[in-house]
Amino acid sequence: MPPIASSVIRPRGLLRGPAQIGDPLKTSPAPAASISKRPLHKSLFTQILVAVVAGITIGYLWPDAGAALRPLGDGFIQLIKMIIAPLIFMVIVTGISAVGDVKAVGRVGIKALAYFTAATLFALAFGLVVANLVQPGAGLNIDPATLSQDALNAKTSTAPPKDVGQFLLGIIPSSVIGAFASNSLLQVLCFAVFFGAAIVVVGRDKCKPVIDVMETTLELFFKIMAWVMRVAPIGAFGAMAFIIGQYGLSSLSTYAVLVACCYGSALVFIGLLFLVAWAYPRVPLWQFIKYSREEFLLALGTASTESVLPRIMTKLNNAGCSRATTGLVVPTGYSFNLDGAALYLSISLLFLAQAFGHNLDLGQQLAALGVLMLTSKGMAGVPGSAFLALSATAGALGIFPVAGVALLLGADRLMDSMRVVVNLLGNCVATFVVAKWEGQFDRQAMLDAFEGKVPASPGPAVAVS
Repeated sequence: MPPIASSVIRPRGLLRGPAQIGDPLKTSPAPAASISKRPLHKSLFTQILVAVVAGITIGYLWPDAGAALRPLGDGFIQLIKMIIAPLIFMVIVTGISAVGDVKAVGRVGIKALAYFTAATLFALAFGLVVANLVQPGAGLNIDPATLSQDALNAKTSTAPPKDVGQFLLGIIPSSVIGAFASNSLLQVLCFAVFFGAAIVVVGRDKCKPVIDVMETTLELFFKIMAWVMRVAPIGAFGAMAFIIGQYGLSSLSTYAVLVACCYGSALVFIGLLFLVAWAYPRVPLWQFIKYSREEFLLALGTASTESVLPRIMTKLNNAGCSRATTGLVVPTGYSFNLDGAALYLSISLLFLAQAFGHNLDLGQQLAALGVLMLTSKGMAGVPGSAFLALSATAGALGIFPVAGVALLLGADRLMDSMRVVVNLLGNCVATFVVAKWEGQFDRQAMLDAFEGKVPASPGPAVAVS
């Protein structure tokens, strides 16, 4: 990995001073020639790619050894989680204080939730359409008497399903310290919005000492993140070796139709995201993926979007989205805008129904759609979240035995790559759309970032007075 420069780390949008709506905080773009190209072997993307390939090889050739490497991946995820909660808090607070308009923050939140609801509903409906056309579970004829609830209980016993009221109350922290200690991003976000709004109401000038401390502390957290990213290839290697060693590639043949159905629908859905990104905010999504290829590959290798949360927010800031919009939309989207998970849930629901010989009529499918809209929200980071959502839906509608969800245990891990990529890309598109909708998107800054005129990731930046 390249050495970390000693100059100040100041990602785009982390400047002191107020900003106007529609005018995201800016740094002066560095000349293209001043940002030198890294040698191929020192590129984080190359290192992660090599690590992922090596992990797959080790897991396939020596499954026991691959499975034993799980602590490498888990350790890297833990390092990222160590800084997520305070980093999110400071990004949101400083972003809101820079905007200086509480009403604008409220509008961003409302527009983000509106977009999330529409995107999730479409993803669920699209998954149902695909499953009806492909019929991935047809002909399996599973006998309910052969099912065991034990495997499912072991997967989901850590987090019982919540109803809507409990979920909404859960967003409000009963203790601020507890929210940070438990890494509950929605609770941290809730407190950060109140804190940032209070700064705006009291007055930015009066709160300048607090803001200055938070800006400086934020720079320190980005420095820590840069250190953590040095071991990203090791984390990706361990995670991929464990996945292949534990579950093997042979599972692909058992669930071939279901896997093909999910990945095929994901590709079509990604194509639709390309159209949405270009039609409204005029974002060439392929260039953004190329610009953020390290983050997407790392999320793919670790099967976790949390591993890239701080870095993807910085990339979105650099690509012209205001700090306040990015700080509100991305963490909220990690719970409310799981497009990949929504596709998987709706396809899996019909797969299970078909496997038990049930052909659901339109009314039953619409009812299932409504239940999935409720059960799929807020389950990011919950162990066995997909099984919880499907179990709750099966129990509410009586479509098939709840224990039947255990049939997906062998295929669930194979879907991680699909879910992670679609979830991450969907939240990036949501940020661009909401930023444009609220007038907090600088398209020229985005083009400059894509052309390499500003640093692509936290690192040496132009000197700022």
